[in-house]
Amino acid sequence: MALTKILFNPGINKEMTDLVDKGGWADGNLIRFRKGLPEKMGGWAKTTNENYQGTGRALTAWVALDATKYLGLGTTFKYYVTTGDALEDVTPIRATTTNGIVFAATNGSSTITATDSSHGAVVNDFVTISGAATLGGVITAAVLNQEYQITSVIDANNYTFTAKNSSGDAIAANSSDTGNGGAGVDGAYQINVGLDLYVSSTGWGAGLWSAGTFGSVTTLSQTNQLRLWSHDAFGEDLIINPRAGGIYYWDESSGVTTRAVDITTLSGANLSPTKGLQVIVSDIDRHVIVLGADPIVGSARTGAIDPLLIAFSNQESITEWDPSATNTAGSLRLSSGSQIVGGLRSRQEILIWTDTSLYTMQFIGAPFTFGINLINENVGLISPNAAINAPDGVYWMARDGFYTYNGSVQRLLCSVLNYVLDDFNSSQSFKTIAFTNREFNEVGWFYPSSSSTEIDRYVTYNYLEKAWSIGELSRTAWLDDGIFEKPRATGKDSSVNYIYTHESSDDADGIPMDNVFIESGDIDIDDGEKFSFIRKIIPDVKFFGTNSNGGQINFVLKTRNFPGDSLSTNSTSDVTSSTQQNHVRARTRQMVFRAQSDDDAATSARTGFKWRLGANRFDIRPDGKR
Repeated sequence: MALTKILFNPGINKEMTDLVDKGGWADGNLIRFRKGLPEKMGGWAKTTNENYQGTGRALTAWVALDATKYLGLGTTFKYYVTTGDALEDVTPIRATTTNGIVFAATNGSSTITATDSSHGAVVNDFVTISGAATLGGVITAAVLNQEYQITSVIDANNYTFTAKNSSGDAIAANSSDTGNGGAGVDGAYQINVGLDLYVSSTGWGAGLWSAGTFGSVTTLSQTNQLRLWSHDAFGEDLIINPRAGGIYYWDESSGVTTRAVDITTLSGANLSPTKGLQVIVSDIDRHVIVLGADPIVGSARTGAIDPLLIAFSNQESITEWDPSATNTAGSLRLSSGSQIVGGLRSRQEILIWTDTSLYTMQFIGAPFTFGINLINENVGLISPNAAINAPDGVYWMARDGFYTYNGSVQRLLCSVLNYVLDDFNSSQSFKTIAFTNREFNEVGWFYPSSSSTEIDRYVTYNYLEKAWSIGELSRTAWLDDGIFEKPRATGKDSSVNYIYTHESSDDADGIPMDNVFIESGDIDIDDGEKFSFIRKIIPDVKFFGTNSNGGQINFVLKTRNFPGDSLSTNSTSDVTSSTQQNHVRARTRQMVFRAQSDDDAATSARTGFKWRLGANRFDIRPDGKR
């Protein structure tokens, strides 16, 4: 029998059985499709910005008037701004204490108890201490006068932290540490941190939306929510908002070492929102918009979030929020759904999702400033960051699948939908983030699988070729190329936080990418009526990258005789750029073909290459019915 050329359909399909999916790909990891062919995904490298604290949850980039490029990073604990390698902590200060903190130490313990009346701190908050004197022994003034993370809150007036030296190592007090730090101890408390887990009992499932009265909404705060950030450039400055927390302003002209400040404290601030769920700056008309703001009652803001209220400032202003006949400030309230989940600035409109519906908000001018239209119901957003702009429209993930909007809402046909939804940790769905990789025409979502409380998987969609891919990768925030040449993402390696530059190499920060593979559905002859004998494979593989001549992958054949049988590996053979053919011996009714990056110890040093599969040819011959 002549050689059989097999060119599989693009995209991974997990909606069919393996037998029905013959001619298609059934599984894969770290693979993308381009021009209909599967290839190894681009690699990544760590930047030197590794010393940030907390899980990275948001990234943004913008350019100042002098062309300086800025990167903003929001984490579970802090907010950072950088223009290069050094991350600067610009987390706002919540409160300050002057001459009001005293300390107590215990011999042999590194735990220091601080007493500060009505400190307002929660566990993991940060306080910067200054003006302290030595406690008399090893707990010197230099040890005390630095930034500390609070390890426990005893009560409203007392908390503890762990004494450390300049290198960050814990220091145990000795018998001479009997002082209290003196009478001039000051403390600067950063805004309260949020949670690294979404807790529904203190989140959107509690209070107003499932029980209680309207006043119960005051239980919603930035300390009992998964810490998510929204941020947007206002000219060369930045507006930032920890979800369910205050609205803050970072002034570029003050330098990267200057902290952001609450907009209610700015000169001329007039009825500025004190809390919000998300901030957006409208594009052309330049209004600051707060989704889920606290309303105005009488002559003041209530301080309690209304989860369906949209507030917007006067045009070109951060400080003027009092609606009047002489300005364009105002507010709108949505009617469908119980909460605003997220919003996204799109072309000539702002899209706003509640938990059930999609609205469009457009600038219409005086006297109403903005108009709201309900686009569709039953298409709510699964998380605040699960929507993304792409060149051909807006894409988002809902609880029942994936959608796109380009003037009208359409549900995406997804060949891996059940795979994603059946193994999805819905209790941590608020961590789901959408991303784009425009260089490869991809949109995608990072999400937590059912066995994980943190993001550990992704699903991508090539919107030009209509092909889906899946895989395992932990990235908790993403920023596509644009202001910066390559995409940036946050993640961890050995519990250390890093910013990664993606598509910047062929490897995983200098080592081979682990478990890269693509696997087909079942292949048979005459619908499995006869056994087939496979003798050899003529590979069609393109190796490319900085070390294309050193590239090597494996071809794996798996076999079974009935659809209910388990697959058994029949043969594994190496393929390089010079491989002409691979001789195999397999007698079977059904065959599965797999290509994978070589994980053998002898070749683990092979780096610097990608690979793309073409139309491989198989010598397959009928071999009887028994």
